[in-house]
Amino acid sequence: MSDLLDNLLNGLALGSVYALIALGFVTIFKASGVLNFAHGSLLLLGGYLVAVLHDDLGFAGALALAVVATAAVAGALDRLLLQRGEQDAHGAHVQTIVTIGIDIVLVTDLARRIGGDLLPLGDPWGDAVTDLGPVTVADSRVAAILVSAVAIGGAFALFRFTPWGLSLRAAAEDAEAAALMGVRLTRIRTVAWCLAGGLAALAAVFLVAFPAPGLERTTGQIALKAFPAAILGGMASPVGALVGSMLIGLTEAFVAGYQSDLHVLGEGFGDVAPYAVMVLVLLIRPTGLFAAKGAARV
Repeated sequence: MSDLLDNLLNGLALGSVYALIALGFVTIFKASGVLNFAHGSLLLLGGYLVAVLHDDLGFAGALALAVVATAAVAGALDRLLLQRGEQDAHGAHVQTIVTIGIDIVLVTDLARRIGGDLLPLGDPWGDAVTDLGPVTVADSRVAAILVSAVAIGGAFALFRFTPWGLSLRAAAEDAEAAALMGVRLTRIRTVAWCLAGGLAALAAVFLVAFPAPGLERTTGQIALKAFPAAILGGMASPVGALVGSMLIGLTEAFVAGYQSDLHVLGEGFGDVAPYAVMVLVLLIRPTGLFAAKGAARV
């Protein structure tokens, strides 16, 4: 029973962090139709900034600055590099390819700076653990759930109750009609990119916290595990991203926890389990779990 609860808590913590990343994928896609393959490099940038600044600014100051800086970089990339092309479906495909090039450039530079080191982020939880009845859970996992819940709640409040959120929904429904009604599409998508960048920087802190060893140059690749979560829910559905993230996090945690019983599937099955779940779901629901009627296949 304790193993079950332990895996459940770990899965919820992972799912919460993946939700921060998946919401970034979904927000950008809703605003611009672009699949942002540079999201992992933005996550790595946010984590790197916290790692190099926490000694001087403290953890809270470094995290705040990293979130703002990463959001600014994401918005600048969209405004300066991506919005120069045609703003239509064909242009979105081209811009998606451009994000691959952006990712290569950013990851190459950050990997050069990090080298072979493991960088601590100076988080206040360290390796502390808390006993919750029969379960011992890392404080970083509890913090991941709580902080992610607040951040996700704030993001959903932006979607639901602000003029920007209303404009985003209108643009996602019919961009041409929204533009004719006075919605400034360029501003909507730039803010979406900024929000996604800030969420990615926040997610980086919990991805490299205990029991992970620290930030390394391959940390950005973890963002790819959140990509199946966004696909599962439907790329234009924030609620779907949340549900898909929880499903992926729980799957990864339970596969890792019961790896000895699943040895027939191979030692590294936990790394591919999220993609296996994605394939199984898409075989049944090709447009994702929460895709709107008339949505294209993923």
